[in-house]
Amino acid sequence: MLQPLIPEQVGRSVAAATTPATRLILALAAVHAARVAQIANLMLADADLGNRRLTIAGRARPLDDLTLQLLLDWLEHRRRRWPTTANLYLLINNQTANTTSRASAHWISAPMRGQEATLERLRVDRQLEEAMVKGPDLLHLAEVFGLDEKTAMRYADFARTLLEQAAEQTAESGQ
Repeated sequence: MLQPLIPEQVGRSVAAATTPATRLILALAAVHAARVAQIANLMLADADLGNRRLTIAGRARPLDDLTLQLLLDWLEHRRRRWPTTANLYLLINNQTANTTSRASAHWISAPMRGQEATLERLRVDRQLEEAMVKGPDLLHLAEVFGLDEKTAMRYADFARTLLEQAAEQTAESGQ
């Protein structure tokens, strides 16, 4: 049974994100529920700053204030660090700046290794949170995150169970 992350777990991962790249990566997983491979495949053209949109795995998503600021910070860092790079991937590093290759999934996920709130757990937690806040609506989950029917159903079921447990605990404590 999926359980939501607790604030301390998320806080430790946030504290571990000490560079512009890792802060952006963390937000992409925790806010936009992006998978590591999706993050690695993001291109500069996927970031439409003027319209505050980010296209992840072919789905345009609105950019919230936090992700927008982290994206701007990363782009400024990238421009200063590698001013002449021809690499069109959004996230690059020392190994990829002089190539046209994407950064590896290993590099992207490395800063969160050893944390309870890994990028994958943050992604899952975001989807579970959406199901709990908006209600266990399969269509909503599928639309927001591009989930297939079985996956959306699984999140909706977990959210329904957690919401029922919370209601039972509230009822028991009120008696």
